[in-house]
Formats: sequence, structure tokens, C-alpha cells
Amino acid sequence: MATESLVECARKQIDFARNYTLGLLEGLDDALWFQQPEGCPTHIAWQVGHLAATEYLLTVFRLRGRERGDDQIMPKDLIRQFGKASQPNPNPAANPSPEQLRATLHAVHELAMAELPRYSDADLQDTVIEPYAAYNTKLGSLLFCAHHEMLHAGQIGLLRRQLGLEPQR
Repeated sequence: MATESLVECARKQIDFARNYTLGLLEGLDDALWFQQPEGCPTHIAWQVGHLAATEYLLTVFRLRGRERGDDQIMPKDLIRQFGKASQPNPNPAANPSPEQLRATLHAVHELAMAELPRYSDADLQDTVIEPYAAYNTKLGSLLFCAHHEMLHAGQIGLLRRQLGLEPQR
């Protein structure tokens, strides 16, 4: 039996994390996306926007940089609104709609999954500049993408409970 490539291993982890998140979002009423339970500093919409922005940055951007057409999938203003150190705004009018956020989340993931097979395990050893987590390589960025998504999936799961919904797991 042949050993899986590092690229394929990273792809599977990122895809698993995304499917886990989608399971938590399944059937979630759009009216709940901007609600912040008392004492909670976040909401579902920010979590989803943040996952879209960071998947783009940790995969596509770290692998090949920003290319023409990327702005159609992940506009720079959404990266600023949902990226690292951004603050959730509970006003629906100040945010993309849940439908738009879901579309962006899916489009970024499709782009990332399409880009990954273009890289070899050797390519993933290229170093990246800060910030990075654990490893300063493209592989480290891909692995962190999956871990980061699972961390936010946990926050989505907690938000679901705080909103009075049944746990999904």
C-alpha cells in the first residue's frame, strides 16, 4: 500500500473540518446568524465569514499569493471585516447576508481544493513569512487551516447551544 502524499493528507484534514462545520450550520435559521447571546462576543455570521477569510489566507494565498479573479471569490474588504483581530458586528445591515456568507465559504473551499493538487510535497516545504502557527512552511499553514476550522466549529457548536438549539454531535 502506497503512503499518501502530504498534500493529500492536508486536503483530507481541511475537507473533514469543513464538512464538520457544515453539519453544524445545516438547518440553522438565517434569523439566528447575527444573534449574540448575553455575554458572548461573537455570532454565527462572523464565525462563517472568518472561516472563509482564513481558509483563503491559509491555503490559496499561502500557496500562490493573490491572483486575478480572487477578488471575485474573497474580496479584500471581507478579509478586513472577518480576518484576524476583526470584531463581530451584530448589525445585519453591516454584514453580508447568511446566503452570501455561505456562498463565499463554499467558493473559497472549492478554490482551495482545486489549488491543492497542483502542489507537490516538496512545494509544501517552502517557508512562509509570519504569522504562522507551529511550522513556518506551506504545509504548516495547510495543517493549521484544518485545526483553526475545528476550533471555530467548536465555537459554532457552543453558539448553537446558547441560542437554545439541540447539539449536533
